[in-house]
Amino acid sequence: MAVPWLSLIVFLPAAGAALLMVLRDDAAVRWVALSVTLADLALCLGLLAGFDGSTHAMQFTETRDWVPALGIRYALGVDGISALFVFLTALLGVVSVLASWAAIATRVKEFMVSLLVMQTLMLGVFAALDLFLFYVFWEAMLIPMYVIIGVWGGEGRVYAAVKFFLYTLAGSLLFLVGVIVLYFQGGRTFDILALMDGDYPFAVQAWLFFAFLVAFAVKVPMVPVHTWLPDAHVEAPTAGSIILAGVLLKMGAYGFLRFSLPMLPDASVHFAPLMLALSALAIVYGGLLALAQDDLKKLVAYSSISHMGFVTLGIFALNIRGLQGGILQMFNHGVTTGALFLFVGLIYERTHSRSIADYGGLMKVAPVYTVFLALFTLASMALPGTNAFVGELLVLSGGFAVSLAAGAAAVLGALLSAAYLLSMYRRVALGPARVAERHEVWDLNARELAAALPLAVFVLWVGLYPKPFLGIIDASVSHLLAQVHGQEGGP
Repeated sequence: MAVPWLSLIVFLPAAGAALLMVLRDDAAVRWVALSVTLADLALCLGLLAGFDGSTHAMQFTETRDWVPALGIRYALGVDGISALFVFLTALLGVVSVLASWAAIATRVKEFMVSLLVMQTLMLGVFAALDLFLFYVFWEAMLIPMYVIIGVWGGEGRVYAAVKFFLYTLAGSLLFLVGVIVLYFQGGRTFDILALMDGDYPFAVQAWLFFAFLVAFAVKVPMVPVHTWLPDAHVEAPTAGSIILAGVLLKMGAYGFLRFSLPMLPDASVHFAPLMLALSALAIVYGGLLALAQDDLKKLVAYSSISHMGFVTLGIFALNIRGLQGGILQMFNHGVTTGALFLFVGLIYERTHSRSIADYGGLMKVAPVYTVFLALFTLASMALPGTNAFVGELLVLSGGFAVSLAAGAAAVLGALLSAAYLLSMYRRVALGPARVAERHEVWDLNARELAAALPLAVFVLWVGLYPKPFLGIIDASVSHLLAQVHGQEGGP
C-alpha cells in the first residue's frame, strides 16, 4: 500500500517516546504522551474502517528484506484476529496515560517513555508476520514492563518485577528454541504464513507444542505457572496493571491462535483434552482464590486467571462457537478487567488502601464512581446485556459440545465469579459510609471520566450488538479451523 499504516501505528508511540526525551516539563510530557496515544488510536480506527472482514487474508501488509542471508524480513500485516487486538492495545494506551496523570508524580518523563515504548512492542507482536521479528517484539516487551513495575510499583516492587521477568524469560527462551526448530523444519524461513503451510511430523509437532505451551501458558497465565501474576498486579502502578491485564495476558492466547493451532494442527487436536482440563482447572481454581481475597487488586488479579481460563477453553474446543467466544472474550477481558484495575487504582489514589474491609458505603460519597464500578462488575460476571455475556455464552456452547466436564467447570466458574464480584461490590459500595470516616473521598473528575467512558461504551456495545466485532473475526476463525481440521492426522 502507498501508506504504511501498520508501520505508522506500531512506531508512532516509539517516535513519541523519543520526543519526550527532550522535554523537561512534566505537564508537557503528559500532554505529548496523551496526544501520541490519541493519534495512534485514530490511526487504528482508520485501519478498522478500511478493514475487509469478508476475507481471512492478511491486510495492510508491508514487506522489506531485513537480514536476507537468514531469510529474516521486516513483515507486517493483520487479519481479523490481530486487527482487533491492535485496536485494543491502542485504546488501553490512551486509558493508561489518563490513569497515570496524577498517580505518577516522580520521574514522569521516564514513566511515559517506558509506557510508549511498551505500546510499540505490544503492537509489533500483533502485527508481525515474520517469526524472528515477532520474537524480537515478544522478548523486548519484558524490559519496559520490568522497569514500570520495578521503579513505580509498591513496596514489594523489586521482588514482583524480578519474579515477572524470570517467569516470562524462562518461557521465552524455550519459545526461542522452538522458533529455531521451526526455522529448519520449515525450509529455513521465518515467514509465519509459509510456516503455517508446512507439514511437520507428529513427533516434531508434539515437541514444539509443549515448547510453545510453556511460553504461552506463562503469559496467559495458566495454572500452575500463574504465581507471578498476583504479585505483579499488586505491586504495579495502575497503568501497569491495565496493560498487564488488558494486553499482555492476551499475548499468550494469541500465540496459541497464531502458532500452535495453524502450525501444529495434529498436536493441537491430540492435546486438546489436556488443554481443556488445564483451562477448567484455571477457571475453578482462580475463582476460588478470588473468593478468598480481601485485597481488591488481588481479587481482580485472581479473577483474571479464572476468566482467561474461559479464553483457552474456547480456543481448544476447536469449534466455531468456542473459537469465536474465546477470541471475543480476549477482547472483552481486556476492556472489563482493565476497567476494574483502573477503578481500583482510582480509589487507591484517594484512600491508599486496597483492603475491602476498609471500605463500605462508597455509593453515598462517590455515586458516579460506584455506578461505573457496578457496570464493570456486572460485565465481569457476564450479566446479559454486557460484553462478557456474549463471549462466555459462545465459550460455554463450544465447550459443552466437546466436553461435558469442561463445560460444567466453566458453569461453576461463572457462579464463583458472581459470588466474589457481588460480595466485593456489596462490601465496597453499599452499607454504612465507613470509608468517609477514614478518608477524604471525592467523586470522579473529568479526566477519570474520559478514561472510563470508552470502556463503558464497549461493555454495552459488544453486549447489545456484537455483530460488528464477530464480523471482524469470523472469516479468520473459519480459516483457522480449516487449517486445524483440514490437516488433522495424529500420531
